[in-house]
Amino acid sequence: MTGRNLPPLSLHVPEPAFRPGDAVDYSDFEMPVAGAVRRPGIDVQPADIRDMPYEMVRVLDDDGRAQGPWDPRLAPETLLKILRSMALTRAFDDRLFRAHRQGKTSFYMKCLGEEATSVAAAHALAYDDMCFPSYRQQGLLIARDWPIVDMINQIFSNRADRLKGRQLPIMYSSREASFFSISGNLTTQYPQAVGWAMASAARGDTRIAASWCGEGSTAEGDFHSALTFAAVYRAPVILNVINNQWAISSFSGFAGAEATTFAARAIGYGIAGLRVDGNDALAVYAATQWAADRARGNHGPTLIEHFTYRAEGHSTSDDPSKYRSAEEGVKWPLGDPIARLKKHVIALGIWDEERHAAMDKELAEQVRAAQKEAEKNGILADGLKQSFDSMFEDVFEEMPWHLREQQRQMLEERRAAGI
Repeated sequence: MTGRNLPPLSLHVPEPAFRPGDAVDYSDFEMPVAGAVRRPGIDVQPADIRDMPYEMVRVLDDDGRAQGPWDPRLAPETLLKILRSMALTRAFDDRLFRAHRQGKTSFYMKCLGEEATSVAAAHALAYDDMCFPSYRQQGLLIARDWPIVDMINQIFSNRADRLKGRQLPIMYSSREASFFSISGNLTTQYPQAVGWAMASAARGDTRIAASWCGEGSTAEGDFHSALTFAAVYRAPVILNVINNQWAISSFSGFAGAEATTFAARAIGYGIAGLRVDGNDALAVYAATQWAADRARGNHGPTLIEHFTYRAEGHSTSDDPSKYRSAEEGVKWPLGDPIARLKKHVIALGIWDEERHAAMDKELAEQVRAAQKEAEKNGILADGLKQSFDSMFEDVFEEMPWHLREQQRQMLEERRAAGI
């Protein structure tokens, strides 16, 4: 029966706090206290830490001091290496972003403001732990000292591109660095990471897997399938959600951020969930180390939400000024990950502003030299650098007859056309 006196239904449509031209006010943001969150044992039952997805692990306070039980107490050389890797990642981004604007490549994606979520995590993992990244984790390769020239060759799709121009620029692949091929299809890497981790466990290996996706991608079916398998088989895997507040043109509310945290999605699957300050390199390191020790101890998977901010556009194809206030990134209350770690190491007396400025100059020159070296192999404006017949290669171990026939036909047609 329809009630004539009932109020009409209304549909809730999420709306971001700030739109283009709005003044940004984060005064209602409740800053979590550094060092206030407990650190449970790695063998804790997920049901016993259901509160943690609603808290935020922070180590560095406003004065750059490390606080609380999550302080990883890293050696000075490790702290400085993380700082250097983050600074190199930013220098790399700046240079390749300009290369796109100069027409040297067709596409690029920066991770400005998110460097800690990949760099600090990479340092907390073993080098042979398998990483299944999304498209904003170039810091993983850089932290693992992968040659920058090789990365730029891939971005330029030139004759030295190990992927032979078959991947969109920035979608790297490096088996040697335990870095799985990036896919433009969102969240496919999640079930792949879980499957790889299950296989590692089935073999009795010691390697674990880690994967990354954006908060918007948690709405994909692959995300939930991965969590189901990870929970059922207690896969030795770390599932990272980079909550940078924005997908391309849509804010995190459309992925569910208004209702709960992304770390809380772990609760429904019965796996451990943590929420960390993604702009705090020490918090990211500590949470990753905890999850890695948990996985290696056969205690199951961990979902980590990294609360951070995408300071740049989604990609070079995106104009964030069309959908968000320009003040958001500048006023982001959790600050900049590089500036925060720099403040910490200066406070420890192992670093100073002069050395930092010299490092930035050195890294900028290193990336410039790498780009010049890669340009010798060609850039986008030079035209195609891969032979056409290579499109038939690397699909089968031995090329079947029908592909050989297609390859022969294609070559004959090109010769006939004089190309």
